[in-house]
Amino acid sequence: MILIFAAVFYFVLGRKEESKPRSVAPITVTPATAQVGSIGVYLEAIGTVTPVYTASIFSQVTGVITAVNYQEGQLVKKGDPLVDIDVRQYEANLLQAQGALERDQNLLAQAKMDLERYQAAWARNAVAKQTLDDQEKLVLQDEGTVKNDLGTVQYDQIQVEYCHITAPISGRVGLRLVDPGNLVTVGSNLTSSGSPLVVITQLQPITVVFTIPEDSIDGLQAELLKNATLAVDIYDRAGQKKLASGKLLALDNQIDTTTGTVKVRAIFSNDDYALFPNQFVNARLLLRTLQNVTLIPSAAIQQNGQTFFVYVIENGVAHSRNIKPGVTDSGQTQVEGINPGDIVADSSFDKLQDNTKVNLLSGKPAATPANRHAKGS
Repeated sequence: MILIFAAVFYFVLGRKEESKPRSVAPITVTPATAQVGSIGVYLEAIGTVTPVYTASIFSQVTGVITAVNYQEGQLVKKGDPLVDIDVRQYEANLLQAQGALERDQNLLAQAKMDLERYQAAWARNAVAKQTLDDQEKLVLQDEGTVKNDLGTVQYDQIQVEYCHITAPISGRVGLRLVDPGNLVTVGSNLTSSGSPLVVITQLQPITVVFTIPEDSIDGLQAELLKNATLAVDIYDRAGQKKLASGKLLALDNQIDTTTGTVKVRAIFSNDDYALFPNQFVNARLLLRTLQNVTLIPSAAIQQNGQTFFVYVIENGVAHSRNIKPGVTDSGQTQVEGINPGDIVADSSFDKLQDNTKVNLLSGKPAATPANRHAKGS
């Protein structure tokens, strides 16, 4: 009987304990303060480093190479000697052409002297008109012969110059493709005949070619019509290290229908040679900058389906508030729906609910950087 009474007593006591309201401890969160700032709208794409000029140099004469005057990978300036070809046969041709020119020039001089004599004689009626006319035509023939000789001399002079190949542009030469003693023939990369003697790529300045979606063309052209200088930053393949900063140079004139993109070219001084021809890089084109917008940490934004919201902290209580996010960059997002100065939760989202009591971790809300650049939303 006593045992039954004790069991009933503990059962009733336990029911009373369960009926007492339990106090819920406030959740500790890391706060951040929404601030007014500026943020840039970027277009991002993978690009390829492309030299402004690439010269594949072919021989324009046939002959044996006598000297290679460059080192592999050497930086050369315009006009520096590169390759010498045996010039003797072309110098002999030039000498022969010069001799023919001198002979015909003297024949022309003689014909002109005779013409002057015939003209003087004709004035005294001492020579027939036919003789004078024949001499005039002979002078014209000799003048034509001299012009022909001049052309031959100029051609042979050019052939001699072709035997001493110099750099047409400043840049870096590639690996050596020919050696002294090799016989080279006339060749051109346009006809696919012959082989190049050396390839030079210009490194300063250098460009990067990348593509942007056709939906971004209107915004880009609107900025270009304002004669705006659009900045472009280049990062390595992993997108971690910044390699160079430059500006947009040109927009292509047609859209690639297979990809729905259009090519653009940006130019860079490349003073430190950080950009290497045909290198794959990440390009970020700053399209425009949004001024005086509200910025918060991107991590503070939560999503439920198509709805985005944040927890705004007021008087130690977290209130769920829907927002409209915009552009994002470097961990910051431009938003609409909250005011500058509002304190938002930046942690403990697995525990937070609407109207949950909170404690601020640091006791002082973290500030949001006021100036950011961002990619397009």
